[in-house]
Amino acid sequence: MAGSNHHDRRIAAMFDRIAPRYDRLNHLLSLGADAGWRRRAVAQAWLGPGERALDIGVGTGDLAFGILRASAAGARVAGIDISPVMLAIASQRAAALGVAPRFHGVLASVEAIPFADETFHRAAAAFTIRNVAKLDVALREIRRVLRPAGRVVILELHTPEGAVPRAVYRAYARVFPTLAGALGSDPDAYRYLPSSIEAFADPDDVTRRLKDAGFREARHERLTFGMAAIHVGEA
Repeated sequence: MAGSNHHDRRIAAMFDRIAPRYDRLNHLLSLGADAGWRRRAVAQAWLGPGERALDIGVGTGDLAFGILRASAAGARVAGIDISPVMLAIASQRAAALGVAPRFHGVLASVEAIPFADETFHRAAAAFTIRNVAKLDVALREIRRVLRPAGRVVILELHTPEGAVPRAVYRAYARVFPTLAGALGSDPDAYRYLPSSIEAFADPDDVTRRLKDAGFREARHERLTFGMAAIHVGEA
């Protein structure tokens, strides 16, 4: 666990630094595609009356608030994150949007989710899972806190399919640190983020790992030349 704790502290410190400009840079660096990807994820993670969802790596709350907008009245979302600055921004946004009674944030890691077994009807994550030190531990924890017939929906970035899209993406990724610096963010963070995508499991491997973690069904849909994918696991 010491290794995971060190990893979490390093990742948390990085996201604390970039939190104030995180959403703006995500939109810019994805050329606006992230909003459409998130809508597709929300369409599979909405909640019925009184149901609860867990947003893993809630960040500034875009996915959580999208789920609440799409869900029935009385649905609630809990968000966990290892970055206290991200959580503070999400809480401020919840108050500004008038959904604070239906949202609460908790400082926690997905490798040790501080909720009881079978608490949630849905779990969701956007651009988070590839930053986890122990992916298989995280997926088992997600499965543990989902109710029977629950669902996890994971939106994640991947290296694009095909030689040409991959070459274009890698050329574009090389300018991420320069763009981040020009916009007042942390260039080092935007050197890390493309490398984390390159190092992450491919979509087929994520599907296999979801099944190994106890999800009875798992599938994925690749988006935008394979630059992103939505992974779904049925509990």
